[in-house]
Amino acid sequence: MTTDRVPPLADERAAQLAGEFGLKPDEYQRALAILGRTPTLTELGIFSVMWSEHCSYKSSRVWLRELPTKAPWVLVGPGENAGVIAIGEGLAAVFKMESHNHPSFIEPYNGAATGVGGILRDVFTMGARPIANLNALRFGDPSLPRTRRILDGVVRGIGGYGNCVGVPTVGGEVNFHPAYNGNPLVNAMTVGILKEDRIFTAAATGVGNPVVYVGSKTGRDGIHGATMSSTEFSADSEEKRPTVQIGDPFAEKLLIEACLELMATDAIVAIQDMGAAGLTSSGVEMAGKGGMGIEMDMGAVPQREAGMSAYEMMLSESQERMLMVLKPGREAQAEAIFHKWELDFAVVGKLTDTGRIVITHHGKIEADIPLAPLESEAPLYRRPTAETPKLPVLKASEIADPMGPIAALEKLVACPDLCSRRWIWDQYDAQVGGQTAKRPGQADAAVVRIEDHVRALAMTTDCTPRYCQADPHAGGMQAVAEAWRNITAVGALPRAITDNMNFGNPEKPEIMGQFASAVRGMAAACTALDFPVISGNVSLYNETEGRAILPTPAIGGVGVLEDVAQAVGLAMPQGAAIILVGETEGWLGQSLWLREVAGREEGAPPPVDLAAERRNGDFVRGQILAGAVAACHDCADGGLLVTVAEMCMASGVGARLEATGDHGFWFGEDQSRYVVAVRDGAAFLAAAQAAGVPARKLGESGGGDLVLAGKGTISVSNLVAAHEATLPKLMQDA
Repeated sequence: MTTDRVPPLADERAAQLAGEFGLKPDEYQRALAILGRTPTLTELGIFSVMWSEHCSYKSSRVWLRELPTKAPWVLVGPGENAGVIAIGEGLAAVFKMESHNHPSFIEPYNGAATGVGGILRDVFTMGARPIANLNALRFGDPSLPRTRRILDGVVRGIGGYGNCVGVPTVGGEVNFHPAYNGNPLVNAMTVGILKEDRIFTAAATGVGNPVVYVGSKTGRDGIHGATMSSTEFSADSEEKRPTVQIGDPFAEKLLIEACLELMATDAIVAIQDMGAAGLTSSGVEMAGKGGMGIEMDMGAVPQREAGMSAYEMMLSESQERMLMVLKPGREAQAEAIFHKWELDFAVVGKLTDTGRIVITHHGKIEADIPLAPLESEAPLYRRPTAETPKLPVLKASEIADPMGPIAALEKLVACPDLCSRRWIWDQYDAQVGGQTAKRPGQADAAVVRIEDHVRALAMTTDCTPRYCQADPHAGGMQAVAEAWRNITAVGALPRAITDNMNFGNPEKPEIMGQFASAVRGMAAACTALDFPVISGNVSLYNETEGRAILPTPAIGGVGVLEDVAQAVGLAMPQGAAIILVGETEGWLGQSLWLREVAGREEGAPPPVDLAAERRNGDFVRGQILAGAVAACHDCADGGLLVTVAEMCMASGVGARLEATGDHGFWFGEDQSRYVVAVRDGAAFLAAAQAAGVPARKLGESGGGDLVLAGKGTISVSNLVAAHEATLPKLMQDA
């Protein structure tokens, strides 16, 4: 190996660039101490991206350690490309959720598309075939032209990539709030399937083993994307398009097939997606996890553009690329597979026993850094926190009802947060692959059958940011509980979650306080519900010109159905008893009724009783699996009357509700509740009483109207018309 080195940067220039690359002065001094000298440009780039918030989690790691991550069914927890759980019959589910928030603000189509591509790679890197995509999206005020432009681009990007790569997009959620005007959230989730004994990891071993680059060529797109994602936005942020990657879903499809074909052999020692920070993060993580060193020659890297420097190649975030370590002598076999799929293949280096990452280009050493301190001495902060002040409890009796329940219902089902998402999901192919059993709009969670099995997975994404803003601890609990509830509502057993922690600037104590409280709430819910965290992502600095988003700890949950035929949806059948499971106090604080009807955003959010969640959910799931439930829908946004209306709209079947109550009863967002439609109401109520589960009959289904005894009537067709009209009307000029 050459011993000729490129000269380091001049001291003053290096310090200036360190600041521009996002390193704090003390962090730069720490890098100098590790190197024992001034860095080269490539070395400085490596330190800056590996120590960015996006890659190092330097503000969040101390809190994330409080999350429960273990269970007998957890095979791989946090720390790998994605988490893995056992699901029976020797099979395992692999899943993770990640953010592409900043890129999607700057360039909505490509930002969202490459977010989908990146999360797909995280899953098939583990050896899994992706079977489903989901997303969790937040946008600003929908009346603003910029919001509509971003929404249009993001939805087209998600659909364009997922549809072309042949993985169905089966579920997700969309919220609107002015807090996201300058910083939308695009969280993408992928679920895959593999055999328990065929899990691949990133830990590289074997001195001299070849390091191989596969996939698409490297260009200059996405350089310093990880750094950009670790800072707040300013007025000129929309000019940062060069830091947004460009995706090619057709290349991704080829990469999936080539990787899975090679994985069917025993040639691979380790494999890592080139995601944020590209070759830098993949090389550092593979060698570091295996306790090895790594040498890479940039001259061997397939390049899309002429004259690229080592710095540019190491930091490029060009898409559809993987780094592998192969067993000795298996290069020709691997190369033949990747060339068959018309993808680039190149041996770019080897593993060493030096414990260092050494980068060469044109016969000179561009970087030479010890790997262990790059991780062990990475910044780790316990930033100051400030508690979110507690808000008063609002009582329904203290809040005037301005319009009555029927008019309020019609207004609510048409509001941006509750209106039909058909305009969105019609742009996604939810059926490609032919295994989707419950697609968007049919059930509380998507249900996807495992090919050649009757076993199925249920999956969902959930969070209520307005609750988290008012009370981060309660909001964190509720986000986990709602994901658990939605999976339960289709009859599946919830098994594990992935999370996407979207927050503002962690250097502000009130933001760090939100984060810490939300994590503690999530941990409590995960523990109580046997719903561990197996993977996740943290996205901080979601602010524009000092204005933060609502705290948004998005939860992606996965559960297991032993027989897909047992899954139930939310469509109301004819002639069923309609029963409410769970207690109702009429909690209107932070409710959509309070915001959309009363014009107020205030009060404490609904409390979460985790014991009641577990008791009520386990009972409902048992009744579903016993065949006693024809339809089920959890009570969430909008409250009880909206829940029943959504069930009616899903089938076109009406209902007559004899139960009585005030606006708190009909629109309060009390937790731990389900509405079920059953053929034998008396038997269901008797079973609930025997189990100690609160339940009451609301009425009967039938006809074409939703009738609220003594309060009024509205046709289901009119509800559907109001529900379906909002998004198409908003987006007609996008």
